[in-house]
Amino acid sequence: MNKIVLSIAGVMAAMAFAPEASAVPVFARQTGMACSACHFQHFPAINSFGRAFKASGYTMMGAQEKVEGEHLSIPDRLNMAVLATGGIERVSGGPSNVFVPGTGGELQFFFGGKVTDFAGFLSEFATAPAGAASAKLAIMPEVTPGIHAGLTLYSTGQGAAGNGEMLNTGATSIHRLMGNGGPNKEHIRATSARQYVANEKAIAGGTGASINVIGNNFAFSYAKETDVAPGVAGGTAGVGLPFTYLRAVGLFDLAGWDTGVGIQAFGGTGLAAASVLAGAPVENSHKATIIDAQMQGEMGGMAVGIYASYGTAPGSAVGGVLNAFNINAGTASSFNIAAEVGVVPGLATVQVALRSAKNGALVNDKDNAIMLGLTYELAQNMELGLHHTMQSGSAWNGVAVGKSATTVLLETLF
Repeated sequence: MNKIVLSIAGVMAAMAFAPEASAVPVFARQTGMACSACHFQHFPAINSFGRAFKASGYTMMGAQEKVEGEHLSIPDRLNMAVLATGGIERVSGGPSNVFVPGTGGELQFFFGGKVTDFAGFLSEFATAPAGAASAKLAIMPEVTPGIHAGLTLYSTGQGAAGNGEMLNTGATSIHRLMGNGGPNKEHIRATSARQYVANEKAIAGGTGASINVIGNNFAFSYAKETDVAPGVAGGTAGVGLPFTYLRAVGLFDLAGWDTGVGIQAFGGTGLAAASVLAGAPVENSHKATIIDAQMQGEMGGMAVGIYASYGTAPGSAVGGVLNAFNINAGTASSFNIAAEVGVVPGLATVQVALRSAKNGALVNDKDNAIMLGLTYELAQNMELGLHHTMQSGSAWNGVAVGKSATTVLLETLF
């Protein structure tokens, strides 16, 4: 562990005066803007401009040429991007895991962009995890100055939460502090209540439609969806659209800080897609409620982000319908607070997060965590991260594997 920390520190010191570089993923190509235009401190966290771009349904154009005609306005080329990850991870009680793009690490291909003046598209195909895919068509006309409203059709690993999310609290894993960590997503579960009480890993994803209304000072989303069965890329084995998702966010300036407060609510009972695929349909539910808040601004000349969230997920009754988010009998709950400070502006950040949680088990239910992290921008589209999460509490009594996790991660997007 000490060797890993020293190696990362050495890289950061050597790169302290590296020149800034512009990323060229799907939307950077379309808009002609650097990654930093839409992201706060580093990708994938977004800022107020990034929120405005999402609100428009990915339609904003820049210097890129267009093909135009009567009722037609599209980029003159189909924009694409690649996400590749590599690194090394150690989970306590288990072996070290080395991963590279396409073998253990992610290798994902994106394409999309403006469809017309009021609609945009984004799709993803992955060779690792093999067969994983997602797509969303956002139809978001501006109904009145500064307010977009419309429909998004989607099939994504994040479900409805991956559509119009505006905060960086981990309400969807798309917008988060760097690092997921381990097979159980230790790092993001330390920073986000949503990812603890309603972990995206608990379900394979969702297919459905959401109604979105987004303005400069608010965002609202309501969705109906069904499970996506594991291994059924872009499809579903579920029945109907039994699950619901509600998201409401208020956005405002607080003494110069970009501030947001919101609520997420998951609900509904239906047939689990995996069980339908297996030929033995079983009912399950998706039930959880999360409130969250963030403040992003500057302190002492350094960019600072502060993120807090609290969530609960009811337990699963013995012999009753299983809550896919919480298989234990008692209510699971989690309070999380995280902070990120840009110690080298535009280049390096330091992160810390605390979790105070209960996993819903009737005994040995306390499940707390501390996450410490560093990120360094080798370029705006290449990020190096070091994260260490330590978990404690009665839930870990006698548990030999997974109490802590350390990850060195290199993410590249181009």
